[in-house]
Amino acid sequence: MAVTLSAPFAVPFGFDRFPDCAALNAELRSLFLAREAEGQAHANARPTMTINPALFESRFDLFKWPEPSVRQLREFCWTSLYAVVAQTTSHDATTLRKLVGHADAWFHITRRGGWFGLHNHPMASWSGVYCVDAGHSDEGRADSGLLSFPHPARDGAMFVDPASRALKLPYNYATREFRLEPGQLVLFPSWLMHQVTPFAGDGERITVAFNAWFTLP
Repeated sequence: MAVTLSAPFAVPFGFDRFPDCAALNAELRSLFLAREAEGQAHANARPTMTINPALFESRFDLFKWPEPSVRQLREFCWTSLYAVVAQTTSHDATTLRKLVGHADAWFHITRRGGWFGLHNHPMASWSGVYCVDAGHSDEGRADSGLLSFPHPARDGAMFVDPASRALKLPYNYATREFRLEPGQLVLFPSWLMHQVTPFAGDGERITVAFNAWFTLP
């Protein structure tokens, strides 16, 4: 008798990459550093979490900026997200075309020692992180500036024996961690807890994040 395996509880991730991203990322990097230098004019005035001194968080209106580089990035992010929604839902093509997306978007500039604590985004359905500049991590620091997702089934590791310790993906309870590369976009459900580990390196780690939700007229 054959045993059948299934994974009824799954968490979808979407991955995309902006092609030939060097020119776009250079424009975004210059723009974001200039806005940061203007001080509190573009900083998030009401952060919901503690912002440590080595991290700058912008206001959440980034996707409304008129600059061509921001508009180009916004179009890429929306195109990728709609593709993920199409693949993960049972909506037909007509319904998908009617979906209206809304988003808050912002940028982070992280320098040595900067991090962002464990959190999720309860008032959205999908979230995304785009890498503008990964910075230069110290040699040997594999844990620097990672986008980290603890496994949502935290009770799964309440008892570990030789059988459960050796579970393979996607069944094990390991934290999923990503060292982002320039041009990379990671999409994930907004309810999923995530964090950014302390950045140990030179230069700036620059990312764009957004939370999206949809309405159906």
